[in-house]
Formats: sequence, C-alpha cells, structure tokens
Amino acid sequence: MSTTDTYIVGDVMLPKGQFPVVTPTTFLKPALEEMGKARLGIVCVAGEDGRLAGILTDGDIRRQLLKIQKPFSSFFSDDVIDHAVKEPLTVREDSPLSIAVDLMEAKQVWDLPVVNAEGVLVGLLHLHPVVQLLMSGK
Repeated sequence: MSTTDTYIVGDVMLPKGQFPVVTPTTFLKPALEEMGKARLGIVCVAGEDGRLAGILTDGDIRRQLLKIQKPFSSFFSDDVIDHAVKEPLTVREDSPLSIAVDLMEAKQVWDLPVVNAEGVLVGLLHLHPVVQLLMSGK
C-alpha cells in the first residue's frame, strides 16, 4: 500500500488563504500579480458565493496570447474570467489522495482546485506538498 492510499485530499491541500483567489470581474493584471505573489502559476476564480467559477494558469495565459490577436497591453484590462478555464478539473476534499494524484498524472496538471459538494472552493491540491508527503514516507 502506498502513502497516497492512506490520505485524503483534505490532508494535503493548501487551504484558502494560502493560494490566490480572485473574483470573476478582477482585471487580468491584478490577477496576474496575485499569481506572481503566490509563485504557484495558478489563480482560482470564485464568485461572491464562493463557488469555483474557473482557474487561470501560466499556460492558459501563454495559449491565449498566441491565439488572440490583439495588443499585449490590452489583455490587462480584460476580466480574468474572460481568459479562465471555466470548467476546470476539480477534486473533492474527501477524495482519496491516490485518486487525485492519478488524475493529476493522467491530465498532466500540477494543481487541482478542491471543492465541496456545492462547488464551493475550499482548497487547492498542489503537487509539491504531495511529493513532500511521499518523500517523507509518513
């Protein structure tokens, strides 16, 4: 039995307050600044009700810059939700960690937003803490 079989996502996830979360109407520039402060390469977008509305990653920004033909500076005044992935992969807090890690590997992602049964954002599963847990062998 591997270490990930004995844990659930909630044991390892970053709780709200330890990763960037912005509202859908936040301009892209401040959202990028929040992403930069956290140094995670992701910002979660949540509505006033706390429900996850989308995510934006470094890779999403790169793809948008290449796809949309407009001046670079004009992106900064767009709402973050305009460029966010609006139906991202998510995982539940009570899901087995092994299932989440398998999903991250299959989809080649470093982060999974963690939501409750109502779709409210409660955390972020980032690969680095998972690797630390596996390396510690606890």
